[in-house]
Amino acid sequence: MGTTRPVLDAETEEFAQQIADQVESFLIALRAVASEGDGGRAISPLLLEISQVLLAGARLGAQRDFTPTGEYQPDVGPEADLDEMRLRLAEMLDAVDTYSYVFDPYVPELVTGQLSDDLTSIATDLENGLRHYRLGNVAEALWWWQFSYVSSWGNLAGATLNALVSIVTHDRLDAEIVDEDEQLAAADEMLEGDGSTPR
Repeated sequence: MGTTRPVLDAETEEFAQQIADQVESFLIALRAVASEGDGGRAISPLLLEISQVLLAGARLGAQRDFTPTGEYQPDVGPEADLDEMRLRLAEMLDAVDTYSYVFDPYVPELVTGQLSDDLTSIATDLENGLRHYRLGNVAEALWWWQFSYVSSWGNLAGATLNALVSIVTHDRLDAEIVDEDEQLAAADEMLEGDGSTPR
């Protein structure tokens, strides 16, 4: 005998559709970035996608608590095998894959993680909710996305975002410092070679 699914109001149904769209977009983009295998071009799209999925998470966190439909999650089949994607991301990100962050700012303890692992963990949580949604378990999907955001992927996504911003910061600002050093060296060479006599 099947479980009776709760009837959701139109506003909640629309909200769930919006979250599902954002989740699906993130999963597609993450797989695309991993398949391209270009570490140099991966950071900007990853930064964009993590920012967008964090917006979805913030919207979930701001909602009333969603209630699961039963004591146990309905069976939605096996998890997607994302291990190949994780390995591609690890190889692609290489030197910037490992990073450090504070998991709980109120209990400050430095934690070491891998961007490839954390991105895959976020994707796994989101994909689980998407399977519920696609099978019509909308209330269960909302509950899972909200619960896993608060307990797991929200924190990981925040730490991942911070790491990606740090990579961009070093890339842009460190490059400016190098350029400035090069300009000063070139100016020194010009002054030394112009034949002027020092005072």
